[in-house]
Amino acid sequence: MIFDPQKYALPDVPGRMFLDAEEIRGILRTVRPPSLDELRTIVGRSMDNRRLSLQETAALIAADDPEAVEMIFDAAGRLKRRTYGNRIVLFAPLYIGNRCINNCAYCGFRAGNGAARRRTLTDAEIEAETRALEAAGHKRLILVYGEHPAYDPAYIARTVRTVYGTKEGQGEIRRVNINAAPLDVDGFRTVREAGIGTYQIFQETYDPELYARFHPSGPKSDYAYRLLAMDRAMEAGIDDVGLGVLLGLGDWAFELLALVRHTNHLEACFGVGPHTISFPRIQNASSLNRTTLAPVADRDFERMVAILRLAVPYTGLILTAREPAALRDRLIEYGVSQIDAGTRLEIGGYTSGSQRQDLDREQFELSDERSLAEVIAGLNGRGQIPSFCTACYRKGRTGEHFMEFSTKGFIKRFCTPNALLTFAEYLEDYAPEALRTEGWRRIGREAAALEHKNELECRLERIRRGERDLLF
Repeated sequence: MIFDPQKYALPDVPGRMFLDAEEIRGILRTVRPPSLDELRTIVGRSMDNRRLSLQETAALIAADDPEAVEMIFDAAGRLKRRTYGNRIVLFAPLYIGNRCINNCAYCGFRAGNGAARRRTLTDAEIEAETRALEAAGHKRLILVYGEHPAYDPAYIARTVRTVYGTKEGQGEIRRVNINAAPLDVDGFRTVREAGIGTYQIFQETYDPELYARFHPSGPKSDYAYRLLAMDRAMEAGIDDVGLGVLLGLGDWAFELLALVRHTNHLEACFGVGPHTISFPRIQNASSLNRTTLAPVADRDFERMVAILRLAVPYTGLILTAREPAALRDRLIEYGVSQIDAGTRLEIGGYTSGSQRQDLDREQFELSDERSLAEVIAGLNGRGQIPSFCTACYRKGRTGEHFMEFSTKGFIKRFCTPNALLTFAEYLEDYAPEALRTEGWRRIGREAAALEHKNELECRLERIRRGERDLLF
């Protein structure tokens, strides 16, 4: 049955439908390209750290002449640098299990894919994978699960505690995020009590008709239950949530406006928007039928990222290793604030020693296969600060508190020193010698320009002497 949003869409109230697909389509049909003066007004709202409306975001989409597009890219870059400085947060995905009872047409893990090789890590294997990631230098993970009764809230919570409890030398995981099925309120509470960071759920597509086509069976076929998952998470006390779409199923402009509408809803009902937004483009997967897809070209993808940065100035934007390295490097300039590095998608891939991709063992195909050290060297060489910071999460600067800091531009003040401290830890404990030398030079230049220079330099020296986990 096709879900009819017109039948259920109501004003913003927690737990009620909020997205009207026909409203979004109507805005996209009727929007006209703004004049340059109108465009400057819209961009000015973004530069004041104010979230844009659907109509304003649509106007940015319609602004497709070269001068207007250049203005959007320039503004997105300036806003990103002013809000986030030049730090890039690094993390890695850890796939716990690929058993699944859904039949998502684009996913290698789908239940009907007989070629997929199913596996769930044992507790000992989770510990081994975690140690391997710690030995590379990671401090932040996102645990990924198929949707299956075996991966219930108690199981997810247990795996989170296992990861937190696993230490390798100086290494430790300080923030565990989750990418898993939507839960009921009690389920979200169970997972929250394990000390998670962000709970991430992709709507995949906000278009209800496309959603029904690509999700023909399994619990995920319930569009409304998935759409309202973040409401239930908020009710359960999880104030850091991550939204996402899978680009390539439908019109990217529609999905962009829907992400903004979802953000509006969360802010209206709970006083806080999403902590992160993800927007991966679909990649090759085991037994994938590509004839039903709507690929998004690189230039449209770049425009979307820049527009999204302007539409939600204070929200973290995640770009995964699905994308090639050169494109990821460009998009960091326009608004991306978090990337994964050294990623392996095979269950048990961090300890297998294999560098070969096998789609029958993975959810999709990677494009950026660089190691963590290679990614960090590239960032450092381009003047970026690699960051493993978890200070806001552990200092209670989450949810509304995070919004208070980020919307006032305090991220740079707090997060740049913390990024430098975590970068220094990486250099001391894991970096090849050449990277260690160049990285400390970068830290010296960055520290000299900060208002907390003396206090920061004192903490950096303590890290050189062997102390760890110093934060502002």
